[in-house]
Amino acid sequence: MAPQSDDLRVLRFSTDELPERDRLPIMREVHGRLSARGDIEPAPGAPLHYSVTARALPGLTVSLFSVSPHTIRRTREFLADGSDDVILVTPTTAGGMVSQLGQELSPSAGDGVLMSAADVMRIDVLRSRCSMVALSRRRLAPLVPGLEEAFMRPVPKNSEALQLLTGYVRLFDDQQSLAAPELRSLVVNHVYDLIALALGATRDAAAITNGRGTRAARLHAIKTEILNNLNRLELSLAGLAARHGVTPRHVQMLFESDGTTFSQFLLDQRLARAHRMLSSQHLAERTISAIAYEAGFGDLSHFNRAFRRRYGETPSAVRARLRRSVS
Repeated sequence: MAPQSDDLRVLRFSTDELPERDRLPIMREVHGRLSARGDIEPAPGAPLHYSVTARALPGLTVSLFSVSPHTIRRTREFLADGSDDVILVTPTTAGGMVSQLGQELSPSAGDGVLMSAADVMRIDVLRSRCSMVALSRRRLAPLVPGLEEAFMRPVPKNSEALQLLTGYVRLFDDQQSLAAPELRSLVVNHVYDLIALALGATRDAAAITNGRGTRAARLHAIKTEILNNLNRLELSLAGLAARHGVTPRHVQMLFESDGTTFSQFLLDQRLARAHRMLSSQHLAERTISAIAYEAGFGDLSHFNRAFRRRYGETPSAVRARLRRSVS
């Protein structure tokens, strides 16, 4: 389903709402639209469940699956489609089996396995969630010496590059992050960088990807942690740096490369959260001080000053406008 233009294409499908008699044929049809087509055979006696969200950009498809036990076979018949993509498969549960190039492997939960769409393959899946990232072999090969040797070689889940990749592909859940063509191109480049590092990039490529893909993914991971913990008054630069295995100065440099600072980003996000809460009809009975505290402000006077500088009006004015709109 790789698009021919720079547009982001999204495929969402689930068998849950389908009549049982229709689930298997439609599931096979949908799976055939993904980057590496193959036949799917459900495990005997297991209720059939197949849910996928796939997002495709030129040279890259990121698919997230929730599945019941089944077997995927890409036989010689399917190889006729001419795809020579490479596919990084990352299951979240252990016990499955992948077979290709005369090798069998049962990856541990969270480990990645690189497979070739140009060769016969078999994947036996237990009930689990799984991610698949399909990339252009021609585009990846210059970054990874001996790419062929990387097939069927586990990428440990504790690999820093794989951990950063796992977090970074969540950008594909945010349509706004991929709204502009130049942003989409950057994200694709960063995914290639991270996978190349995980597989063993050349020395020259590693120097580039460390300064590009790794930096972007680490900044994304740090921003995500901040957004998930805005209400924590003790959220600090030093604590974030320690949890991400870098120095506070490195974190500052990441934000500087993004045109801001850690403190400014944290303040902007807390103010934005407070503004959303003050504008929400569902929270109309909550006091301004309670909202300020939930947004991560321990000092109400500081909150009021910063809010007025940011939005040109006081929190009370925002709340009053909300009340007028619902009266």
